[in-house]
Amino acid sequence: MAEAADFQATGASPARRWLRRTGALLAGAPLLAALLQLPAAAPAQADSSDPVSVALDSLTPNAPTDGDTLTVSGTVTNNGKQAVTGAHVGLRVGPELNTRSAIDAVTQHSDDLQGNTGTEVGGKYVEKFATLTPGVAEHFSISVPVDKLDLGEDGVYEFGVSLSGQTSAQPWDQVLGIQRTFLPWQPSEADTKTKTTFLWPLISTVHMTAKTGAGELQTPVFSNDQLAKELSPGGRLAQMVDLGKDLDVTWVIDPDLLASVDAMATGNYRLPGDNGTTTPGPKDHQAVAKQWLADLQDAVAGKEVVALPFGDPDLASLAHNGTSVTGSLSHLKDATDVAATTVETVLHVTPSTDFAWPVDGAVDPSIMKVATSAGADRVIARSDSLQETAGLPYTPSAARPVGGGTTAVVSDARLSTAFEGDLTKADSTTLAVQKFLAQSLEVNAQTDKQRSIVVAPQRMPTASQAQAMAAGLKALDGANWSQSQDLTAAAKDKPDPNATTQIPSSQAYPSSLRRLELPTAAFGQIARTQDKLDNFQVILTDRSRVVTPFGRAINREMATSWRGRSGDAENYRNGVEAWLDDLSAQVKLIDKSETKLSGRSATIPVTVQNNLVQPAGHLVLRLTSTMPTRLKIGGKAYSEQPVSVSGGHSQSVKFATSANANGRVTVVAQLYTEDGQEYGDAVTFDVKVTEVTPTVMLVIGGGVLLLVLAGFRMYTQRKRAAARQAEEDGPDAAGEDGPDEPGNPDTPAGRLPEEPEESDSPAGADDPQQPSDPAPDTAPENTDPSGTGERVDR
Repeated sequence: MAEAADFQATGASPARRWLRRTGALLAGAPLLAALLQLPAAAPAQADSSDPVSVALDSLTPNAPTDGDTLTVSGTVTNNGKQAVTGAHVGLRVGPELNTRSAIDAVTQHSDDLQGNTGTEVGGKYVEKFATLTPGVAEHFSISVPVDKLDLGEDGVYEFGVSLSGQTSAQPWDQVLGIQRTFLPWQPSEADTKTKTTFLWPLISTVHMTAKTGAGELQTPVFSNDQLAKELSPGGRLAQMVDLGKDLDVTWVIDPDLLASVDAMATGNYRLPGDNGTTTPGPKDHQAVAKQWLADLQDAVAGKEVVALPFGDPDLASLAHNGTSVTGSLSHLKDATDVAATTVETVLHVTPSTDFAWPVDGAVDPSIMKVATSAGADRVIARSDSLQETAGLPYTPSAARPVGGGTTAVVSDARLSTAFEGDLTKADSTTLAVQKFLAQSLEVNAQTDKQRSIVVAPQRMPTASQAQAMAAGLKALDGANWSQSQDLTAAAKDKPDPNATTQIPSSQAYPSSLRRLELPTAAFGQIARTQDKLDNFQVILTDRSRVVTPFGRAINREMATSWRGRSGDAENYRNGVEAWLDDLSAQVKLIDKSETKLSGRSATIPVTVQNNLVQPAGHLVLRLTSTMPTRLKIGGKAYSEQPVSVSGGHSQSVKFATSANANGRVTVVAQLYTEDGQEYGDAVTFDVKVTEVTPTVMLVIGGGVLLLVLAGFRMYTQRKRAAARQAEEDGPDAAGEDGPDEPGNPDTPAGRLPEEPEESDSPAGADDPQQPSDPAPDTAPENTDPSGTGERVDR
């Protein structure tokens, strides 16, 4: 690896340093090879098993030069059960450290009493305590001119703060506690400065769901209100922006974070409520989001901004578990395409989208292939993954051409991990900053060659980690051996021809990282959700209302931030799919009960309901008879009709049917998209057919004929009776008791006299007045010109 011979030269000139470092490499190669296998250690914490713990809370300046006064402050705590007497805190300068591995070794044993404690400065540069009571922390502060430290040539020196004293059990002066750190010493400008690129990541977890509020506004729904806390003053993201605005860094931003904050800034976002409902987000959070965006716009002005693909997709998970699922890579392409637009819209700057950033910079051939599949031609790797194999006695520049027009930008592992771990306490922050500066100076001292070094810290630093990063960068900015550079410039720098360009095999990928990847089943669910979205969108008139939020939600399902949160990731995927199912079900067929069909033909109505806000169209409704020999739809086994339904309405579609036989027939109604894909659930109902046959028609016809004949018989009988009555009364009867005179008081005006009782004999059997006799038929008509009798009888 690059640190195979990370020497600290002791000569006055760069050439002398180089010679001495080369000699040390040849003499100590076996030892160095063993040391190089040790991982970079996190800043050590005080060991409570030591008699006295020493906490180094501040060291200023972090990298002193000639004429400076070094001030060291912190606390000492008696961990034992006996009081410590005659105690004093002193400063100790240890040996110059010649390699980067030596810095790691000191870090791993920073409070070890058995190690080399160095020479105490002594004199008046100590702080005394008559007694240290058990369990009580005592503050100290010591200031000493740098020229009193007897530092030699430029380089990194081990530096310690110790507590010496005695106890009743061991009544002699001894070192009872120590804390080691580093003192970078570069009093004058270095002949060659390292060009340092520091990435400043603005990435968060997933906050927005695919769900939107009802109505035309499409109010976004957030999974929780955690984002507002991060944006508020003192929150993690608020501090990242506040700290980063004064630093010369390259901003690396997930566009999803910007989209989420921008949605909150509208003031119309909603949060989950009870029983599946949503509630409006607090109004004061709108102002918080607006202020954060305004601060970020000011912070990135004039700085390089790198946009990751939308949602920061997990490239390693995709490469190892997603490529076997059809369509997975297309999501990465979509996420990359929308990234630049999102950043430009929200921040009003044009970002670079040329970079891909796998988790922890760990790469293998499949990750490199996936990372560049969406258009990025530069992959941010890390030196503990893409390790040096050529035995270079220095750390080479970050840029490495790895073939196919792709550049691996290899960040330095030691510098990139310098600010990990718990940095909530001042002493841990101080140790992290001093280690960061020591490693940086040691890199610069390795060779006369100017190199470009990239620092890619953890994706989502805590607030305390961000503060430590900022402190380290500010100290580095004022140092005499480093100068800042943006990421694009580092990627374009001339690569070292001796640096390795061999991508490690998939077997070399860390198992600890592989265990946290999204499983293949997750990508299968993502593909299923995408298929449902494809099927749903074809029926919509305004597809963007659905495709955009669900497309971004699918991007979020692949986010790197799901690592270590498999349960949350699954719940999010289930929520996206369930919401899509719910929306799709808003366009459906209404259930039908059994339908009765009488006669040879009739129409059957089927109702399509659309509860969406927008119209739904491009649908075909098919009605199918399961027994076409008994019941046909439109003259065949099935019939289809196009369907278009306005938002919030229902539409009834009628199908012509024809029956051939009696009985019950099951009919199936199913919606289809225009490309032939089934849409929604089918509706099945029975049609009970009662067919009218020729025999039935004959019987009905005969019955009707009998009714007609019976009516005719009654009519002729009444006419004959009227004629006989006229003959018996004589020609003057009509005038004596006509309709205009009172006549018989027992007979109301206009009412005919009572008809004679009908005979039981069949019509015409004993009646001399047959229908064929003309005289009786005409007599009543002439006798009763008013027609009153005919009108009543009819």
